[in-house]
Amino acid sequence: MITSGQRAKLRSLAQNINPIFHIGKNGVNDNFISDILTALEAHELIKIAVLKNSLYNAKECMEEVCSATHAEPVTAIGNRFVIYKRSTRDDVQHIEL
Repeated sequence: MITSGQRAKLRSLAQNINPIFHIGKNGVNDNFISDILTALEAHELIKIAVLKNSLYNAKECMEEVCSATHAEPVTAIGNRFVIYKRSTRDDVQHIEL
C-alpha cells in the first residue's frame, strides 16, 4: 500500500508520460493483463487510456487491472488512469518513493 504522499509523487511523474495501452469495447482480457504485467516490469509506472467506445469507465478498468496485476492505483482522471507496481528486475531504474 502506498501513502498519499507517495501517490502524489507518482501523479506528478505520470503527467509527462503518454498512455501505452488503450482499452476498447473488448474490455480487459488475459492477454491484455499479460501485456500490462510486462510493461509494469519494464517501467513501473504506466498510463492507460479508455476509449469512448468502451463499455467501462476509467475507474472500473483501473480497479479490474489493479486486482488482476496486484498493482497500486495512482489516479483516474477522465478517460485515463495510472497504475504503479515496483519491478522485480535489477536492470530497471526503480522509482524512489
